[in-house]
Amino acid sequence: MYTSAVIIAGVGVTYAAVPLYRMFCAATGFAGTPKVGMGKFEADRLVPVEDARRIKVHFNADTADALPWSFTPQQRFVSVLPGETSLAFYKAKNKSDKDIIGIATYNVTPDRVAPYFAKVECFCFEEQKLLAGEEVDMPLLFFIDRDVLDDPACRNLDNVVLSYTFFRARRNAQGHLEPDASDEVVQASQGFSGYDIAPRAEDRRKSEEKPTS
Repeated sequence: MYTSAVIIAGVGVTYAAVPLYRMFCAATGFAGTPKVGMGKFEADRLVPVEDARRIKVHFNADTADALPWSFTPQQRFVSVLPGETSLAFYKAKNKSDKDIIGIATYNVTPDRVAPYFAKVECFCFEEQKLLAGEEVDMPLLFFIDRDVLDDPACRNLDNVVLSYTFFRARRNAQGHLEPDASDEVVQASQGFSGYDIAPRAEDRRKSEEKPTS
C-alpha cells in the first residue's frame, strides 16, 4: 500500500487528467481497475494451475438512466483456475427507435485482485453503436494471472465480481467520445469514488477563466 501511494504521488502531475489517470489504473490494477492491453500474454502464463482452487467470477451489468438499452450478462458466473482463459458474453439491445452509441466502464472487486484480472478481448475497449432495435452479443475473453497465487492478500480468494456500466456517449471539447454523465457518476462506476481525482483540463480552464469578485 505504501509503495502504491509513493507511485501515485510521484506521477501525480503526469496523471492529473482523469482520462490519463484511468489509463494508469488500467495499466497497474489500481482502484479495482482490471488490467487491459498488457501485451504479456505469453503461452506459459495462459496454462491453468491445475492444483489451485477455482475462483468464481460473477458478472454484473448496469445501464445509465439516459441510455434506453437493456444490458445483461448471459451467465451468472464462471469458475476458473488461475492462468485459465475463459469466454463470457453479455447481451445488449437498443430499445429505442434511434441509433445510439454507448460506452462501457468496468470495475472488478475485491480491489486486491485487479492487478491479476486481465482482459484479452472486451467490448469495453471501444464505443459500441447499436442501430434502432438492434440486439447484439458482446464477448469478453479474460483470465486471472497465475501470480495471484503468490500474493498473500489474495489468499483464500473465492469470489470475484466483474461489473460493467453502459452510458450513452457524447463528444467532449476535444471531439472524443466519452460517457454522457457527470465525472462523479463515471468514477463511481469504475470504483474511483473513494479517491481524490484531479478535474479534467477543460474544467480547470473554465474555473480559471471565471472572473474574481
